[in-house]
Amino acid sequence: MQHFEKLKPVAQLLLRLALAIIFIYHGYPKLFTERAQWLAAFPKMGFPGYFAYISGSLEFFGGCLLAVGLFTRIVALLLAGEMAIALWWLHFPRGMFTVGQYQLPLILCVSAFTLLVIGGGAVSADRLIFKSKD
Repeated sequence: MQHFEKLKPVAQLLLRLALAIIFIYHGYPKLFTERAQWLAAFPKMGFPGYFAYISGSLEFFGGCLLAVGLFTRIVALLLAGEMAIALWWLHFPRGMFTVGQYQLPLILCVSAFTLLVIGGGAVSADRLIFKSKD
């Protein structure tokens, strides 16, 4: 089992990069290409329209920070919180057994929470700048 312990930095890097790609992919249109559609969609979901900017900024810029591993725990907390709100407010009222409807925000929430707990890892800007041991 110690062999797998040596792979922990690689696993943390891959988790960060996978989350970064997904969040950047979902944040980019909210800020740059489909802004009007998202500004109209958020009120239909029960949020003020300007939340599209907040969500898009958090996802896009948070994803960029995750990619390099900078402020990983803070960004992970914010992204996990965003996904938890989406789950609680939008998906769970439709029923807990409609997993197919909320599987993406669920895994994003849990993955971001995992990064909050374990940190960015050895291959991260956090490690270089803050000399952290995670």
